Amino acid sequence: MLHLHSTLAIILLLALIVSIIITFVNFSGNKPYNRKIALLGFIASHLQLLIGLILFFVLKYPSMISGSIMKDPTMRFKIIEHPLTMIIAIVLISIGYIKAKKLTDAKQANKTVLIFYILGLILILARIPWGTWSLFA
Repeated sequence: MLHLHSTLAIILLLALIVSIIITFVNFSGNKPYNRKIALLGFIASHLQLLIGLILFFVLKYPSMISGSIMKDPTMRFKIIEHPLTMIIAIVLISIGYIKAKKLTDAKQANKTVLIFYILGLILILARIPWGTWSLFA
């Protein structure tokens, strides 16, 4: 399950990067908003969230949450920081996709996706456990 979560992280990163690049090209070239490209990042992020939540509860992390967790940097990262930051990132991606879907102005829709997807990507990159990532182990 952990390997699947790590593999899907690569897919999510690629999907977000592709979505951001194509949306930027559309934005800078005054081209129409491509909802299917934005949907790529949206679906990949939600799939990763689903697998992450399953993994979180299978590992029984909620039962480990206590005051002592905050004193152990490794456990705090695994149980608090990583999941919370990833949820915030996926919420930002979702807000960007949903807001852009409702906009009629293509330039504004592209700008909305760009802003929210880039913010989500930054948060995701900040909290990936690079040192313990199972793809590199």
